[in-house]
Amino acid sequence: METSAPSALSPELDLAHIDDAECRRFTSAVELIGKRWSSGILLAIARGASRFSEIVAVVDGLSDRLLAQRLRELEATGLVRRTVIPSTPVQVRYALTERGRELLESLQPLARWGQRWLEPRAERRADAGGGKDRGAQD
Repeated sequence: METSAPSALSPELDLAHIDDAECRRFTSAVELIGKRWSSGILLAIARGASRFSEIVAVVDGLSDRLLAQRLRELEATGLVRRTVIPSTPVQVRYALTERGRELLESLQPLARWGQRWLEPRAERRADAGGGKDRGAQD
């Protein structure tokens, strides 16, 4: 008779009792933050960048077109609030919503895991001979 090995995961993580709806919500959340540039944009806004030009300046490699697209997506999901300030010229400011702040707070354990277990992208590129970053490969 086979017995399963004890779980190395925290006892609070009752993975056997996650229902399908919870699994779908988790998958949706991971897909949302996993989209290229989304987490960098959220972090830039959290660190004080509130104008389009400020955000594009601090997120390396992000184009204007992709920033506009991601900001629309993040606004549509309720993570970012867009405020138009009627002036000459018109100003647009971006800020995290409560939902966006809560998401970033929930990602702190993942960030700590990444600091412990993953090399920064620049180091991976250097190790690969300076080529384009294709992500970690195991």
